[in-house]
Amino acid sequence: MRRIERILGAVTALVTTAMLLPVGAAGRQVSAQADPAPAPPPAATRAYNIAVSPGEVLHVEATGSGAPVVILPGLFGSAYGFRKVIEPIAAEGHRVIVVEPLGVGASSRPSSADYSLEAQARRVGAVLDSFHVTGATIVAHAVGNSIALRLALARPPLVREIVSIEGGVAEAAGTPGLRHALSLAGFLGHFGLEGVVTSRMRKNFRESSGDPSWITDPVMAGYLAPLKGDYEDVIAGYKAMASAPEPLALAPRLARLRIPVVLLLGGAPHQGGPGPAEIALMHRIPDLSIVTVPGAGYWIQEERPQAIIDAIRRSAR
Repeated sequence: MRRIERILGAVTALVTTAMLLPVGAAGRQVSAQADPAPAPPPAATRAYNIAVSPGEVLHVEATGSGAPVVILPGLFGSAYGFRKVIEPIAAEGHRVIVVEPLGVGASSRPSSADYSLEAQARRVGAVLDSFHVTGATIVAHAVGNSIALRLALARPPLVREIVSIEGGVAEAAGTPGLRHALSLAGFLGHFGLEGVVTSRMRKNFRESSGDPSWITDPVMAGYLAPLKGDYEDVIAGYKAMASAPEPLALAPRLARLRIPVVLLLGGAPHQGGPGPAEIALMHRIPDLSIVTVPGAGYWIQEERPQAIIDAIRRSAR
């Protein structure tokens, strides 16, 4: 029983991927002296599965038109986690493109692929090439920040600015915590204890949030849905990430960046996010701004999405 409990605890570190659900319509303020104008229809979202090499398919969602905003979820995220950001930004005249890195969300999970963050950055660049995107504002959560930084260094014309959400300087996708969780997860998917898994994941979300009011049953269902019947592939993909070597260190190259980087940090006590050492490395970026978001934790896109929207608006000026 104790081993089962340890394995179930490991599940919570692995199952924060998300189902791609429709985004909602943004609200509009109207004048009190005029008849209210009808709210504009929500921008249509199109989904793409883009093959960047044999067996490597990235799931991409594109909404709206205009100046490009590219969203990179973290390892345990997907487009669903940014549903509160996508529609308002698209309504303001942006083309919002969510790129789920290999092994994340609905993207494929080939166990033999190169899961280094350098390779992930190359794949994101290939997707942006297919959309003819240059000069994008990149919004990146958690380890997605290290993919975005590598992309900006390797392909400067693609990146205009980075808005980082609880992101530090990761020198590998496979953190020690991920590797330890995987060591206990060999029987994931064989117990039929989805209710227990959901309870453990909810607890994990609460501990990493400053404002846990976003954690509802429908949201939990959205985050869990892509994993049903796919546990083995998920584990295989994360095992490959955990063992992927990085060909180039990121930290020594940060001083070469010539773009603004805005780092959003949750101001409430919470688990997860970059530690002091990672934040210190971020200070090597010449044009770095750090914004503390009061009341939020690790999941700013869920807890305080307006902070992300405001950061994107500032970058567009």
